[in-house]
Amino acid sequence: MSATIRDATPADVPAITAIYAAEVRDHVNTYEYDAPDAAEMARRMQSILDAGYPYLVAEDAAGIAGYAYASSYRARIGYRFTVENSVYVAAGRHGQGIGTALLERLIAACEARGFRQMIAVIGEPSNTASIRLHEKFGFRLVGIFHGIAWKHGRWLDTVQMQRELGAGNNEPPNDR
Repeated sequence: MSATIRDATPADVPAITAIYAAEVRDHVNTYEYDAPDAAEMARRMQSILDAGYPYLVAEDAAGIAGYAYASSYRARIGYRFTVENSVYVAAGRHGQGIGTALLERLIAACEARGFRQMIAVIGEPSNTASIRLHEKFGFRLVGIFHGIAWKHGRWLDTVQMQRELGAGNNEPPNDR
């Protein structure tokens, strides 16, 4: 893979919006029905960055090939050391190591920020590429929620995977 992984900027929002729109429209990796516009994607990115989470893009000579970010797993204060990851690769760019490079950097960025657990919420057990990607980085299957979402005329299952970050739950966190 020859893409550079870097922090996302507002200039990346149009490409991020296009990648996400294809996911919303064509797949079940997100359970949104209507693709957000660039203004909404910019607002979402800024909200994630303002909360202190990493937001990354993979860029090569052809442009933005994918993006990844971490965000709050749940809103309650007790979950503040747990993040949920999101990794999206542009159509036609799968299988080139982009997701691997993004997830590797995302994990490192979350560990550097003191987070202790990372959760992957994967739409559909048939998304074996995403499951294998997460397994490569030590995520383990926690469970499958059966038929909890409805999209494209069918009920969808959701896979949950988990990985420790840093010391995990083996010692108290640095409560910043």
